[in-house]
Order: sequence, then C-alpha cells, then structure tokens
Amino acid sequence: MPLRHSNSGAAFLAGLTLSEPLREALARRQPPHGPAIKICGLTKPDTLEAALRAGADMVGLVFFPKSPRHVSIETASQLASLTGLRSIKVALTVDADDALLDTIVTSAKPDMLQFHGCETPERIRAVKARYGLPIMKAIGISGPADLAAVDAYADSADRILFDAKPPNGSEIPGGNGLAFDWDLLSGVQLKAPFMLSGGLDAGNVVEAAGRTCAGSVDVSSGVESAPGQKDPARISAFVRTIRHAAGIEELGSSGTTR
Repeated sequence: MPLRHSNSGAAFLAGLTLSEPLREALARRQPPHGPAIKICGLTKPDTLEAALRAGADMVGLVFFPKSPRHVSIETASQLASLTGLRSIKVALTVDADDALLDTIVTSAKPDMLQFHGCETPERIRAVKARYGLPIMKAIGISGPADLAAVDAYADSADRILFDAKPPNGSEIPGGNGLAFDWDLLSGVQLKAPFMLSGGLDAGNVVEAAGRTCAGSVDVSSGVESAPGQKDPARISAFVRTIRHAAGIEELGSSGTTR
C-alpha cells in the first residue's frame, strides 16, 4: 500500500527546525494545499521572483559547478537576500567539504541543506551538529534494491528526497529530467515526510503525488525552456496545477486523486 505517514505539505514543513522569524512568516501564510512545492536550481532574480510570486514553499540554490544550475556565492547571496522570509531557502551541494559549507551558510544563509552526493549518515550528523540546520538527503532510485539505502539515514537526515538515479556516466546526480517508477515507493515506511523529485512537470505532478502520497514535490528541469534556464510561465503552471487540482486535498491520504 502507498506511504501514509505525515504526507501533507503542512506536515512536511511543520516538522523542520527553522528560525523563529521564518516560522512566524510561514505561519502567516495559508498552509500548502496538497504537497509542499520546491522549485530548485534557480539562478536569476526574475525567475526567483516568479517562483516566489507563484507561491513556492521552498526555493533551491545549486552549488555544484558541473550543473547548468550552479550559482556563485555572490549570486546565491543576492538571491537569498531577495527571498528573505518569503520561502524556505535550500542549498544543494554534492559531497561538499566544511570549507564550502562554511561559505554557503555564512553568505547565503540557507534554512535547509540538501545533500545530493555520497554523504554518509555520519557526515550528516556532523554537519547538523556544526550548523544546526535541517538536512535533506537525496537517494537515487532506479529499482527496488535502491530503497535499501533509506534505513541508513533514518536517524540522521531530517527528510529524504527520492530522485531518479542518473544514467551511467553522468556527472550530474539530479536535474536530469528523468522519472523513476513511482510505484516502487509503495509500502516503504519512513519516520518523516519525504520529497519526490525526478522528471516532474505540470503534466504529471498530480499523478505522481497521488501515487506516492508525497508530502512535497521538487521540480527543476520540468520548469525550464533549456537546461538551467527557468521559464516563469512553466513555474507558474506547475504550482497552479498542484494548488488547483481537483481533489488535491486527497493527495497523500488515498494515493489517488478524486
């Protein structure tokens, strides 16, 4: 049967350790209708503003030079300042060392860290102790065997992000526009809400959220006109599709839309 634990957007956000000013700002907003929404890989003020105006609950900044969505520390600082308390700022890194994380945390002031590499549970615990920030660990999925990694992070990561495993030889761990078989998540038990990623767009996100009972969804390439080029119209359509889907309140409770 589908996942049924703490699967709403409100539950996904409520359990995170956030600063008091941000928590108060989020409390003044209407709770997410259906899954919480993260727009990842933002690189420019205009597309960041499009995500915020559309109502994204989380915005993601990528710190990985091999990605077409990589941002410099200077750009990240500017985007973080523009975001303010309007959304949760998520910094995505891939096997980053302490020196890079120190710079990111100091300059961009993220509210959450997302690890998309080979970070171990021990590494996650060390980073949490160092910065006091919630951490989301991405796990690539292509088949049932990949789910074995979930248990290892049960007591270290605050959230799990399920993403499609990249093709062999790819140097980019995510944002490849690939989906995995969502039914692989059926019956998986987690201690906390999870985020669903991988090949999502306005045309499939409602079905994906319904079939997986995801508490949050993450999109990057699915709202782009070209790799790394976010499209404001596609961002708006993605968020609008989720917020206004018929029976969206049922997502995560029955595994289907009605």
